[in-house]
Amino acid sequence: MAGNGQSREHWTELFTSRCFPRRRRGSVAASSISADHLVHQPSDPSVDPPVDPSVNTSVDTSDSSSTDGTPDEMDPSKLKEQKQKVLLMGKSGSGKSSMRNIIFSNFVAKDVRRLGATIDVEHSRVKFLGNLVLNLWDCGGQDAFTENFLTSQKSYVFSEVGVLIYVFDIESREFERDLMTYNAVVKALEEFSPHAKVFCLVHKMDLVQKDFREGLLQERHNAIKEKSEKFAGTVASFATTIWDQSLYKAWGNIVHSMIPNLDIIEEYLRELAEAIDAEEVILFEATTFLTVTSVTSEIGQQNPFADRFERLSNIIKNFKHSLANFTSSSSSSPQFQEFQISTAKFNLIIDKLTSNTYVMAILPPGEGELNCARTNVAIAREEFTRDVTSLRAQAM
Repeated sequence: MAGNGQSREHWTELFTSRCFPRRRRGSVAASSISADHLVHQPSDPSVDPPVDPSVNTSVDTSDSSSTDGTPDEMDPSKLKEQKQKVLLMGKSGSGKSSMRNIIFSNFVAKDVRRLGATIDVEHSRVKFLGNLVLNLWDCGGQDAFTENFLTSQKSYVFSEVGVLIYVFDIESREFERDLMTYNAVVKALEEFSPHAKVFCLVHKMDLVQKDFREGLLQERHNAIKEKSEKFAGTVASFATTIWDQSLYKAWGNIVHSMIPNLDIIEEYLRELAEAIDAEEVILFEATTFLTVTSVTSEIGQQNPFADRFERLSNIIKNFKHSLANFTSSSSSSPQFQEFQISTAKFNLIIDKLTSNTYVMAILPPGEGELNCARTNVAIAREEFTRDVTSLRAQAM
């Protein structure tokens, strides 16, 4: 990459840089792991570039699926699948299938134009974070299909639902009618799956002028809440478009609500952050690169970019597409094992934590700090997988 100041500032903004008061240096040795436990790795200049005032990046694109030694928490002998039925509903043409394919099938926004309308129900089975399996039902939004869902197929469609995602098209000229259909849907959901969670996406917001988006979203949310029946107190609404990171924010929040043992996962990340003196540690799902959860230090909380996690999801997903094109491989494959950025202001590392997750850490600058982080991630990888797998197995 270019090593000029402007380029560094560009990466600084996008990758949550150390543009705030720096914490003390020299305290990056693992705080909870003794020196006897450190795994010393041989120096390799292709993986560990020296830190200088210019930006240095390093990407390990080896096939991590078979050579990284990551324990496989998908081992069926250890875990049974935890299935979550997810209904994706809304008016025909609202953008349901487009967002599903961008998030889960690694489409890019410009490619979804060739997708046709959904006929009846399209079923997708998405493995997510080890033993969690999302049974995603993309329900056709044509009037005839919707009527069948609410009558003859009512118990079949709405039984055992974990999450309902209802998409409203901001372009619709029949919003009142859309609300009536939504109301019928949540009544059916209340009858057959009263403990389900409801999320509403007000989609295609790129068509609305920026100055009016927040007010329009609040107006639509209030109207949606009034028609949400018993879910009115918990329904969440998000403004989305396929053309920016807002889609990742919405789906990240949805997935976050379905992850078991989040408190245990966050405690592991917190210990890792303290050990490597990280401003922030973020856990991503490996295929979708949706944010699972994160921990942030006091300094990290001063970061002014509230949408940085979904920005990162969007950036990394596009980076994976570029790697896929360059290597003539599938964009759904892992693409890289490790990614590093080193500048005079901060270090950033993205590394495989388990077979289904990546961890990202923002660190103080310096080659020693970077190597310490890599070592501690390697140690955390085995312990994290073993203990979280054990907890999930006990919950079965």
